[in-house]
Amino acid sequence: MAEERLQKVLARAGIASRRAAEQLILAGRVSVDGRIVRELGVRADPRRARVEVDGRRIVAEPLVYLVLNKPRGVVSTLSDPEGRTTVRDLLRDVAVRVVPVGRLDYHTSGALLFTNDGEFASRLQHPRGGVPKEYVAKVRGIVDEAGLARLQQSITIEGRATRPAEVRILRVEDSKTWLAITLREGRNRQVRRLGEAAGYPVLRLSRTAHAGVTTEGLRPGQWRYLTRDELVDLKKAYGVPHRVRAATSAEPEGRAPAKARREQAAPTTAARGPRRAKATPTKAGRRKVSRTDGRAPAGRRGT
Repeated sequence: MAEERLQKVLARAGIASRRAAEQLILAGRVSVDGRIVRELGVRADPRRARVEVDGRRIVAEPLVYLVLNKPRGVVSTLSDPEGRTTVRDLLRDVAVRVVPVGRLDYHTSGALLFTNDGEFASRLQHPRGGVPKEYVAKVRGIVDEAGLARLQQSITIEGRATRPAEVRILRVEDSKTWLAITLREGRNRQVRRLGEAAGYPVLRLSRTAHAGVTTEGLRPGQWRYLTRDELVDLKKAYGVPHRVRAATSAEPEGRAPAKARREQAAPTTAARGPRRAKATPTKAGRRKVSRTDGRAPAGRRGT
């Protein structure tokens, strides 16, 4: 690990966001090797330098990557002035501070990535990256060929034209149409605005995948760590994360899906080792040993 800007070192250690870390530095609350730092351009190697905040040494957290199946009615911020449920409430069991990679609006559900790797988040959010975001949308009306062409056109959001979306029809039910939509950028409420512009208001929306990472097997509100294979694929496609082995070998404990928790809590017999014999009293008061290793008691074994 080379020298990094001090605010990045603090953010990676889970002390605060980079912006909040800058305020800590300007306030003179951060020191490097015993020297108070008040300038934002200072760099440090957290492996070698002694970095302290308010006199307490910080330790860099392991890099974490996870995906949450965000339910509808949950905001994608870490705090909400209106007191609504936030994604942080669903990630209380994550041992480190993570931030969302992009956003899903209040009424949209589905795949939302989280990490404490700032470069990873930046790379997957940057419009130039063309990172695919896949959605399933239920819209009002029957989408015909002309309507499908309108949905695939560019629209203008906040004065800038969007990239055309990839849209295909999944099915039609009772004057409603289900669509599969893929975006290559992340603009504010883009799918819903696209539906409005084409004359098909979006009634329900869910993101099924982000950068190829899906929520398969996760119920709304559940999360999981990204697998090694997923991280390898992301590195090949987008260049992040830089060190897959380091990212996957030191995952902190967290609330994985219930099935995974049960599997982790129930090691195999081989892992536990041979079970001890259980002694039970007999009518004669003597102790008879019940074998659990598949063999008959001594003196009564078969030939």
